[in-house]
Amino acid sequence: MSDFGVGTLCRYFHFFAFFFDRVDLYLVLYTFMVVLLGILLTHAFRSVAVQYRWMELPFERAVFYFSFGIIFCAVLDAAVLTAFRLLFSPVGESMVPSFMYSFLQQSAILTLWAAIYFTWHYVEKSRNVQLDKLKLEATVRTLELKTIKAQLNPHFIFNALNSIRALVDENPQRARTAITELSNILRSSMQVEKVEMVSLENELNIVRDYLALEHIRFEERLKIQYDIDPETLELPIPPMMLQTLVENAIKHGISREIRGGVISVASHLKDNTQHELTIRNTGQIRERLSNGGGFGLQSTRARLEILFGKRASFEIRNLDAQTVEAKVLMPLF
Repeated sequence: MSDFGVGTLCRYFHFFAFFFDRVDLYLVLYTFMVVLLGILLTHAFRSVAVQYRWMELPFERAVFYFSFGIIFCAVLDAAVLTAFRLLFSPVGESMVPSFMYSFLQQSAILTLWAAIYFTWHYVEKSRNVQLDKLKLEATVRTLELKTIKAQLNPHFIFNALNSIRALVDENPQRARTAITELSNILRSSMQVEKVEMVSLENELNIVRDYLALEHIRFEERLKIQYDIDPETLELPIPPMMLQTLVENAIKHGISREIRGGVISVASHLKDNTQHELTIRNTGQIRERLSNGGGFGLQSTRARLEILFGKRASFEIRNLDAQTVEAKVLMPLF
């Protein structure tokens, strides 16, 4: 026997000598059998559960298989221990009471072990499922945002190029100025393509460039007003969202008015808990827009839902007989 085995056996006998004042060979061997059987059976139990994937079964079926395994292991354990006692016990023992005692004892121990094992794995499984769900949701949110951005920029470019095309023949000098304004807008939009949020100040720079381009097209028919609270300039907003709403106001409002009209852009804090963006324009909402139609309005709602959930809101309505108001409310971070 190796030095390690001899040392372990000596410590085992010292343990019993310390607690029982003597070394009872039967008690030592019986305890050794109990521990050895417990280790072997629980290890075999776990191996079967893993091999047949009991933890992946529905809860009711998993409980059934674990219960069957407990009973089987308890019967086997009780049979071995009963046979050992009948053969080696210094006092005579009856087989049936001895078997029932061992069966009940081992059933209780195995049930406790299985309950701990079962509960721990189900908690771990639930936690992993929740983490996978959160990762999936985050991935979906990222993909949705990228998809919206990819659709948003071509949509804006198409409308801007139409504005420039209208100026090429009638006023080449103004067309060149419009191209310069467009290049400024494209440069700004490319810089924000990789971010989910930008400051209001950065977004306003794009809006000013866009409205400057449209002012060349509409001339005196377009009047622009700004009402910006300086405290809101550093607040984050989704990139190109404000520009999209202003573009929507031009396309569906000002461009349809013979005399043109006014676009007003406002930004304020509401109750120190929300950031309120308001775009007002001359015109009236058509039925299709009031029902949520139009890519610009749909993308705005989708982006706010993805980024803020129910904490943000967007509405567009006829403020009066001559004015349309689009309002965005976002939570302060």
